[in-house]
Order: sequence, then structure tokens, then C-alpha cells
Amino acid sequence: MSQPHSTEEHVNVVEFAGRRVQLGALDLGSNSFHLVIAQESAGRIQIIDKHKEMVRLAAGLGPDNQLSKESTDKALDCLSRLAQRLRPLDTENIRIVGTNTLRLAKGNGFLQRAEKILGRRIDIISGHEEARLIYLGVCHDLGSSDSRRLIVDIGGGSTEIILGHRFEPKTLESLYMGCVSMTRRFFPQGKITHAAMSRAVNASMVELEPVMTAFASSGWDIAIGTSGTINSIQTTLKQIYNLDQISADHLAHLRKRVVAAKHLDKLEIPGLANERKAVFPGGLAILIAVFQALKVDTMITSEGALREGLIFDLVGRQHQDDIRDHSVNSLMERFSVDRVQARQVREMSISLLSQVATKWELTNAECKQGISWASDLHEIGMTLSHAGYHKHGAYMIENMDLPGFSRRDQQQLAGLVRAHRRKLSMDLFPEGDLTSIRLAALLRLSAVLHRNRSSESLPHFEATAKGRHLGIAIPKKWLKLHPLTKLDLKQECDYLEAIGLTLEVELI
Repeated sequence: MSQPHSTEEHVNVVEFAGRRVQLGALDLGSNSFHLVIAQESAGRIQIIDKHKEMVRLAAGLGPDNQLSKESTDKALDCLSRLAQRLRPLDTENIRIVGTNTLRLAKGNGFLQRAEKILGRRIDIISGHEEARLIYLGVCHDLGSSDSRRLIVDIGGGSTEIILGHRFEPKTLESLYMGCVSMTRRFFPQGKITHAAMSRAVNASMVELEPVMTAFASSGWDIAIGTSGTINSIQTTLKQIYNLDQISADHLAHLRKRVVAAKHLDKLEIPGLANERKAVFPGGLAILIAVFQALKVDTMITSEGALREGLIFDLVGRQHQDDIRDHSVNSLMERFSVDRVQARQVREMSISLLSQVATKWELTNAECKQGISWASDLHEIGMTLSHAGYHKHGAYMIENMDLPGFSRRDQQQLAGLVRAHRRKLSMDLFPEGDLTSIRLAALLRLSAVLHRNRSSESLPHFEATAKGRHLGIAIPKKWLKLHPLTKLDLKQECDYLEAIGLTLEVELI
């Protein structure tokens, strides 16, 4: 059984206005769970605590994508320990993400049980989002550079490859192969043979084939590897050959040494930790294939990875540099969204939200963000067709890569866009999410009140809410001049009734 590994780094951090903010990032990876605690002060980030445990969640994933009871219990036991370190931190200062194995896992209620133990929400992120955060972590670790960087991260269940310049990733790929899954597939019962290693390398080459051209044609100045597999390989090469980087020739030597061991139990390589042996052959095969497919000569390593990227992404969110805002703005630009109309609907949505937030329990900052983004993107589907544009928009948002958004956040955003007009049903709100229902009602009212797309200022509308009731007070004179709006509001009463809400329009 692997033992928890924890390190603590004591640093001198200059206080800013007497305030130090601690941030936490927890990466629920397919091979290991990584916790990082950082401290922010005067714009500086210092890592003050780290904790890693080998959980090998991917090893418990069956052919039906069900997690075994053994792997589930082991993972939850680990989270029970990590929860102690996260407990003192404010919720807004923590991000917990699940990667490849949790993207695939179905059933058994692992996520719900894990969230209950941690007392925090777990975000399942896409492969592209994982790649972006890895790139961010590595760049902050190595510092700013004008070099074009190729970054490779071999995880337990997936391998991320990113090409970027400075702090901006240009090409991101997440491939379905990792050190745990590859070792299980080609080295069952721990047996290591020359033929098995060749098959593992060839299988990795097959996974790399679709992306080879995109990376090779772009070119790079420096190749960088990160995370457990590659850093372990670097450590062994340092011990054996006193090398500070990984080369293709020395990978070939390491390959021969691993095959010569014939079994994981006999794998004795200087610098290779015992907890890493069980997944080392598969990870080595993947890296050999990466070198061959992308024609890498040498690679340096970085200690920065996904969890550090989470910390810096979290800092950006708290300092008005939220990548999700950039993603939304990029979509508006790409699909020629009417920004004037979007701004009008957004301002109305925020105004209505501010009036009912307390009564409807929508005071969380995420509610304001969610309805703002939905307002900005509610007409994005018009780029395809006006007919059913809310459905087109929802489909686009749910299935596109949106940097910064978790899978859950993306689905909720798509749901709001889908529900902002026409008929409603509870099927649009998974598990009867009351927050989404209420935000959708406010967004719908905003869209109705601005349906004529006029740039003329509207009067102030007073909104009230309690339980399943939503009220809006409208100047009688104004509504008399807008008979179509009056008709729309009447129709809206019927639409909202279908999801259990009562809309009352009061004339003042």
C-alpha cells in the first residue's frame, strides 16, 4: 500500500494590508490525488503545503466504466484525510477537479459521496481544459519566455500535449492513454516482455497519429515534460547517467533495463520510487512514443502541473481576469452576437436578480456570473437559424470547448440558454435544480421586456419573489404603449406555470 506523501515549504511572504489569503487546489487524478495549498499576498503566490497520495483510481475502472468498491473506498478514505486541510479555507478560495477517470466513471454515487466528505463541489473538467490548466501551471513554474513550448503530461488515464507561446496555449490535445491504463492493458499480472513493450509503444503511436501533423507542422523551441511519469523518468536518468534532461537515446537504454527486469516485482532502477513501479512500464511506453511521433530530441522537466494551474486560474478569477469571461467574449465575437441587445438583456437580468436574490437564495456570486454569461450568449444560436435558435445555442454551448468552464458549469449555462424562451418543462432542469429554474425565469423576463430590441431606456421594473412566486410591477402607461409585451407577459405566465412558478404582473 502506498503511503501519503506530504511536504511543507516555509517561505517569507510580504503581507498586503495585513491580509494573507490561502488558496487550495485538489486534483483528483487517475493515478494520484494532489493537494496544493498556496498563499497569496501583494500579488505574489507561494506554495506553502503539498500532499500527494497514490490512489490509482483508473485501476478500478471496469469495462462498463463502473468504479470498483475497492478503488472507491480507497479514494474516499484519502479524501477524508485531505478534507482536514481544506476545511479552514473559504469555499471561494478552493477548486477541486476530476480528470479522465471521473470523466468516464458512471454510477455508484462516488461524486456525491466525495463532495459530502469534502464539503465542497467537485468540477469534472474536459481534456482540453485539463491541458490548458497544465500549460498554465508549467508556464508559471518556469517563468515567462519567448520560446515556443511543447508541454507533455502523462497522467494515469490520459496524456495531454500542448503547444504554446508565453502564457497562451495555441494547440491543445488530450489523448485517451495513461500510465495506469497502458500498464493494465499491456503488462497484466506485472509481466514485462519485449513484445509487450513494443505493443504498448505501437498502441501509443496509434493514439498520437491523429495529432502528429498539427504539432509537427507548428514546431517548437523547447519540449517540457511534467507530472509523475515524466518526472520519475527524469529522476532515474539523473541517478543512472547524471542527466538533467531526457533524451531519446537514454529512453531506449531505460526501455532495455525495464524489459530485462521481466516483472514489476523485480523492477529495480535507481531513483524509481516503489509506489511508481506498478505503472512505470506503461508510462515509459507512452513517452517513448511521444518522442518518436513528434520527433523530440530532448526534454526538460517542470514541477508545475494541473494543481498549480488551478491556483493561478483561481487567482485570475479573483482579480477580474477570469478566463471564462474571455471565453464568453470570444464566442460573442466569433458568432457575431448583437452586443447591444446582449448588454440590455444582461443589465435587466442583473437588475431583477439584485431585487430577488435574498428571497430566492441567489446571493452567491456564481448566480450573477451565470445569468450574465447566459444573457450574453442567449442569441448565439441565431448564427445557425432564427427558428429554434435557443436550442441551437444550447447545443453549441454544451458541446464546444469553453476554456475555464467545468462540465457542470457548461451544462448549466447551456440549460439557461435553452430555457430562455418558448415552452418549458422540468426535463430542462436536471434533478429539479431550483437555482437554475429561478435564474431561467429572470432571464426569460429580461428577454421578453427587451424583445423589441429598442435602444430606448425602459422604466424601472420592481421585482419580488417568494417561494414559487415571482412578481413584477410595471408602469401601466408604459405597458399600454407596448401591447405585444403585454401579450408576451401573459404567455409567460403559462410557460412558467409548467415548471411550477407563478408569475404575477402588477400594474402601477
